[in-house]
Amino acid sequence: MTRWTPTDYNPDDFANRRHIGPSPAEMEAMLKVVGADSLDALIDQTVPRAIRQGTPLDWPALSEAALLDRMRQVAAKNTVMTSLIGQGYHGTVTPPAIQRNILENPAWYTAYTPYQPEIAQGRLEALLNFQTMVADLTGLPVANASLLDEATAAAEAMAMARRQSKSKADAFFVAHDLHPQTIAVIETRAAPLGIRIVKASIDDLKAEEVFGAIFQYPGTYGHIRDLTPEISALHAAGALAVVATDLLALCLLKEPGAMGADIAVGSAQRFGVPMGYGGPHAAFMSCRDELKRAMPGRIVGVSIDAKGNKAYRLSLQTREQHIRREKATSNVCTAQALLAVMASFYAVFHGPVGLRAIAQRVHLHAVTIADALRAAGAEVAPEAFFDTITVKVGVGQQGIMAAARHRGINLRKVGRDRVGISVDETTDASVITRLLDAFGITDAAEAATGLAIPEALLRESDYLTHPVFHMNRAESEMMRYMRRLSDRDLALDRAMIPLGSCTMKLNAAAEMMPITWPEFGALHPFAPADQAAGYAEAIRDLTDKLCAITGYDAFSMQPNSGAQGEYAGLLTIAAYHKSRGEERDVCLIPVSAHGTNPASAQMCGMKVVVVKSAPNGDIDLEDFADKAAKAGDKLAAVMITYPSTHGVFEDTVREVCDITHRHGGQVYIDGANMNALVGLVKPGEIGGDVSHLNLHKTFAIPHGGGGPGMGPIGVKAHLAPFLPGDPREDDSGAVSAAPYGSASILLISWAYCLMMGGAGLTQATRVAILNANYIASRLAGAYPILFMGNRGRVAHECIIDTRPFADHGVTVDDIAKRLIDNGFHAPTMSWPVAGTLMVEPTESETKAEIDRFVTALLAIRDEITEVAEGRIEAHQSPLRHAPHTVEDLVADWDRPYSREQGCFPPGAFRVDKYWPPVGRVDNAYGDRNLVCTCPPLESYAEVAE
Repeated sequence: MTRWTPTDYNPDDFANRRHIGPSPAEMEAMLKVVGADSLDALIDQTVPRAIRQGTPLDWPALSEAALLDRMRQVAAKNTVMTSLIGQGYHGTVTPPAIQRNILENPAWYTAYTPYQPEIAQGRLEALLNFQTMVADLTGLPVANASLLDEATAAAEAMAMARRQSKSKADAFFVAHDLHPQTIAVIETRAAPLGIRIVKASIDDLKAEEVFGAIFQYPGTYGHIRDLTPEISALHAAGALAVVATDLLALCLLKEPGAMGADIAVGSAQRFGVPMGYGGPHAAFMSCRDELKRAMPGRIVGVSIDAKGNKAYRLSLQTREQHIRREKATSNVCTAQALLAVMASFYAVFHGPVGLRAIAQRVHLHAVTIADALRAAGAEVAPEAFFDTITVKVGVGQQGIMAAARHRGINLRKVGRDRVGISVDETTDASVITRLLDAFGITDAAEAATGLAIPEALLRESDYLTHPVFHMNRAESEMMRYMRRLSDRDLALDRAMIPLGSCTMKLNAAAEMMPITWPEFGALHPFAPADQAAGYAEAIRDLTDKLCAITGYDAFSMQPNSGAQGEYAGLLTIAAYHKSRGEERDVCLIPVSAHGTNPASAQMCGMKVVVVKSAPNGDIDLEDFADKAAKAGDKLAAVMITYPSTHGVFEDTVREVCDITHRHGGQVYIDGANMNALVGLVKPGEIGGDVSHLNLHKTFAIPHGGGGPGMGPIGVKAHLAPFLPGDPREDDSGAVSAAPYGSASILLISWAYCLMMGGAGLTQATRVAILNANYIASRLAGAYPILFMGNRGRVAHECIIDTRPFADHGVTVDDIAKRLIDNGFHAPTMSWPVAGTLMVEPTESETKAEIDRFVTALLAIRDEITEVAEGRIEAHQSPLRHAPHTVEDLVADWDRPYSREQGCFPPGAFRVDKYWPPVGRVDNAYGDRNLVCTCPPLESYAEVAE
């Protein structure tokens, strides 16, 4: 008789063995705590049956090995050419040390936005380096910690100029040699704001007729000129000047600040970030000091901690959209932090001397090509340039471009009789030889030594003088610097990050690997379509799967953040109403809505009407119906989040949709909480007309310390004709610079869907709901849980009410900082309800990690009880002194609690203890004394004293 017993365990089941945290046995134990007989029973108690989808998601799952094999096959369908297209996208060399230690390192790519500065000092320093780099190179004193892409940064600058200009004009001047995709996005943004766009040659600028102007420097066709006269004329008329520029060019060229520019924008892509068929790349913005409070996006500043030590933080946060809501001037939420970090390390890696050498090499290669073409009789323009020229080829345009493609090179089509050539860091003698051969020039080109930059346009000022940019001599030191910074941070590779509404789930290694393959990373977004067949297949299949998941009929992959998806969705609704001859501009938004919702609506020219919440957290249906009726034929849209921002499935969602439709409005369902819906509920089937999906939440793209993100929008068929179009086409309604936004990271979400399979995605949703209910059940009694659903269940997140503890002097901040001592990132603080913590464990966290988190919160509750019962004063308790640093551990100890309690509370690891590098950061000090570039070394010494 054999003792052999076959196992049904499948080690290749990615969904259940790798992505989903709790094992089947652990789920059974958790269900007992929750008080549900089965996972099916819990879902039935949580998700209203009336809205459940009728058919399951049914595509099969791939193993990790099969996924990578599929990705290799698809990658092979892309054709990697040498791109000389330019137009704001350039070949670049990512130093291997940066690729391996930053881009491919989960310590960097799984971190969250640094709203808790004590556990984000590493990435905050890297972002401060980015700001310093941008400020130095543009010659303007204040820079932000990145925007989405150059085109949206330019549009933000236009809006900023309008707010700050002293001119009463309603027009904005756009130089005709701006990159075409930038013009397209500016036009999209201008229309709903009532801004008139004047496109013309720089020589035709009438400064007194505009509130601001934007110039490209160098221009899209290569032209460089000193813009000082034009900027002076604008200033004389009370208008502001924006310069869209190129950081590498500024290593040689006179900087915008020296010309008097008020704002500079651009992309840091060519600082080591692959083109990726359009993104993600970090855009930048810098400005004069007087304009800093009007600047959109995040600004990293220098402050001090509780002991007076230097500490970094996000500064001037009261400017941000989630605080200002419909009064916000921007809806910027996701930045491109990971890519900004890469670009900053590229500058650290090369230093100012290295960057100048690269810029010089690029320029001289361009001059070499121009000289050879002119010697052969070609008409080359312009005379003065940095890296881009155009060549007049007449009716031979198509033939020249085809000849270049035959030699593995893509050129840019310019008009009907020219081709554009933009050289970059990857250009070498072989590229030059192949390029000239396409023009019929077979003689070896003589390397240029003279410049095509006028003496007056050569840069005179120093840049990157801070010591951090002079440590690039040895890779060993670079590697250690990167490691030191990452060690200061708390990311998903260390611990659970239980942020409500932010869905910090597993970002699997197999999902991440393909984005650094050259077949995906080295494609220009405007490469010929037949060279991007692999991308087309991936995007098509991802679109099909997202349609199946959501119940929508079409998707646009263009929005490269969730907030931008909101904006694009509302523009789509507005265009639909306009096509029917209807003037609708009222948008109903519940008081509990995401902060970006009202900001996005006002940016679309809509009037925001706030709808009350009922006592249980649901939308107040009576108030909603009343306000919808009052809006009448002016009702454009309602924006709701489902399940609600309060973390429950509202039974009235269909009624809300029906009321909206009866009045002719459209329903926008915010997809931020899609992690509670996938496989269970399709927003397009319960009344939604449009939704954005946060792919950097539900669909496994990592947060990257604050970005990248993707926010594609799904729509019902009647809205499909009004989706954003190709930014290279007139009247496109484009919202991003590239047709598919940050295309390379769409591969992550596609890989996630392929490996999970339909059943795996559904199970992930079910377990996310289980994990949240398990936390709520275990904490019940210790903490009040707000907004339990009608059956006493929460969705995929729960809100812990800490407001009662304020009566004893214990704040929500105290609890958040004390969790750092336990080795945890705090849940979402004071949103959507002030003084609360919103917890979302996701499906990826194991029972052990969730139990460790619960243990920490219960221990904190005991410390609160000690304060409440008068055994210790709040200001003397470990809660108020949190977080505790190594400096606390070794310093003289005069506190009424032990070192053990302070530094090693329950839940904290002993051997692998996370030590925050700074104590509690003083936010007010940082805003009063704003420093947002690398401070000189003397200031470090002053702080220490």
